[in-house]
Amino acid sequence: MAYPRKVLHWINDAEVKASSNSVFKKINPATGAVLAEVARGNTADVEKAVAAGKAALPAWSRTLVVRRGEILRNAVLLMMQKKAEIAEITARESGKAAALALGEASAAIECGFFFAGEGRRYFGEVLTSAEAHREVTMVRQASGLGVLLTPFNNPAPGVAWKLFPALLCGNSVIIKSHEDVPYVAVWFAKILKEAGLPKGVLSVVQGTGSEAGEPLTRHPDVAFISLTGSPATGKKVLHAAADRLAKVSIESGGKNPFIVCDDADLDRAATLASASAFIDAGQRCAAASRIIVMEAVYEEFKQKLLERVKALKVGDQEGDNYGAIINEKRMRAILDSIETAKTRGARVVCGGERLTDESHKNGFFISPAVLEEVDPDDEISQKEIFGPVTILYRVKTFDEAVALANNSPFRLSSALHTKSIHRAQEFKEQYRGGVVRINGATHGSEPHMPFGGLGLSGNGWREPGTKALDFYSEWKQISTDHDPLKI
Repeated sequence: MAYPRKVLHWINDAEVKASSNSVFKKINPATGAVLAEVARGNTADVEKAVAAGKAALPAWSRTLVVRRGEILRNAVLLMMQKKAEIAEITARESGKAAALALGEASAAIECGFFFAGEGRRYFGEVLTSAEAHREVTMVRQASGLGVLLTPFNNPAPGVAWKLFPALLCGNSVIIKSHEDVPYVAVWFAKILKEAGLPKGVLSVVQGTGSEAGEPLTRHPDVAFISLTGSPATGKKVLHAAADRLAKVSIESGGKNPFIVCDDADLDRAATLASASAFIDAGQRCAAASRIIVMEAVYEEFKQKLLERVKALKVGDQEGDNYGAIINEKRMRAILDSIETAKTRGARVVCGGERLTDESHKNGFFISPAVLEEVDPDDEISQKEIFGPVTILYRVKTFDEAVALANNSPFRLSSALHTKSIHRAQEFKEQYRGGVVRINGATHGSEPHMPFGGLGLSGNGWREPGTKALDFYSEWKQISTDHDPLKI
């Protein structure tokens, strides 16, 4: 498909220009060339989207949930037919490797099928009362008009994880597209219109966080906000929602530990450590940015890891392992973090440089970086870099490894590689985070599996899976008394 030269808002089932007629340029990260001009939204555009969502909400929230699920299923069937389209959009907007973009399209489709099926499993509860002749039930109802702040790093699944459960629960929603991946959400909106989603239920507003995102999160008619972003943005959203006590879900990254014990399968561990650290150029909340290795196997594991890392192909073409950094500013911040770490004693074992050869020279590509001899309390150990950078740490004991894994303000995902069920069980109990994987990668969620973290990684809500329904709906208790003498 031809990527549009102008990316617009989506309000009331149509693409519309910014009220101010202002635009900003979207750059293709793989080429450095201008990809499109994007509508630069402001408060006036936000008001139009809010009005559309409010008007559509009463009828949509009372539409049978089975019917809402059927509309989602129709949309997902259309997505299957057009999977190559969304993969191409993803690759061009984010600079991803082609295979990864296609895989993310498939992941979004699977997520859609899962939530479409929940339309026939939208269960309530029956409670037992201490009072005679009283029936008590719990049912879900829509939360209202919501705002979805979607991420750049996995554009299609990032929309699917939020949009499908929000719509299934009967909400009207406004997506504030991330500036770096503006067209993905519009593509979803067009698909859903074709599938039968009523006018106004879904809007997409383009623009910056300060000019479009902030007016959305502060709007008094917005009942809930779901964000995947940074801790800094999460704090801003919480402040914006605090005065009206709007519901807020935050997933805000990780500094995820990957532990290699002295009894681990080192070949498997090295393969999965490389994949965990560098998939998507390390631009994943669940990336393994801290690899903790027991001293007895440190050198052997390091060599196996480096063999795999040095074999990685960087680019956005078929056969490449990972693609570009999302924009030039982020690329320079990653490179600066590496240089700063070096001044503090860090040793760069491999990579960590901008690629400037003929096939990479205009894009924002960084070679995969492995560091060692870094203090666990150093800034680069504690801060999410969100790039192709991982750090090796040497520890003597299992207890030291677990303590180091927990030495982070982020508490999202983790992996432990061991043949010992005792170590595995102890780590599952001791790791203070949202996800533990034994002998696996730190990444790899599935549509029915809730994902999320604690601390700077999030505020406790989970997406996707049925746990997401608890955020996108409200429980209502219904109590009915009857008198058997009046039958």
